[in-house]
Amino acid sequence: MSDARPFEWQGTEVFSGRVLDEWIDVNDHMNVAYYVLAFDLGVDSLWGRLGITDDRIQSGSNSTFAVECHVTWQREMLADASFVITSQVLAYDAKRIHQFMRMYSATEGYLAATAEWMNLHVDLDARRVSPWPDDVRDRIDAFAAAQAGMPMPDEAGRRMRVREPVRAARGYPVG
Repeated sequence: MSDARPFEWQGTEVFSGRVLDEWIDVNDHMNVAYYVLAFDLGVDSLWGRLGITDDRIQSGSNSTFAVECHVTWQREMLADASFVITSQVLAYDAKRIHQFMRMYSATEGYLAATAEWMNLHVDLDARRVSPWPDDVRDRIDAFAAAQAGMPMPDEAGRRMRVREPVRAARGYPVG
């Protein structure tokens, strides 16, 4: 990954790739499952920067579990399109991290999709949520501090709903 950006992207670049032919669906664009895969590869790359490597997971018996993810699609990605994924840490505490990722077209610069994640740090032996190791927490803090001036993304915290439903479940938010 290069530090020179051809476009103004929000967040810190954590991963780049291209849309593989096998990721294309019957609509001739990238299938939803592969957006999640691409974002997950971005999460893995971010974790590596934060010190949560495969070696550490295997030797230290701790990792992260995703407990919530919300994806939005902005523009379609086509076969062989290059993309860049950025990450922005929205918040974290002793055991959790709430981060927001964006997928951009690497050649045209447009926002293609977003993914909002909540991850928990987990002791794999106990299968319980546990505090971040000190060095990982320090890296999270440095990553988040470098983004301190970034605004909250418009797509973060959104809730799905039909504004004027013909029929809705009891308690469905209307209006």
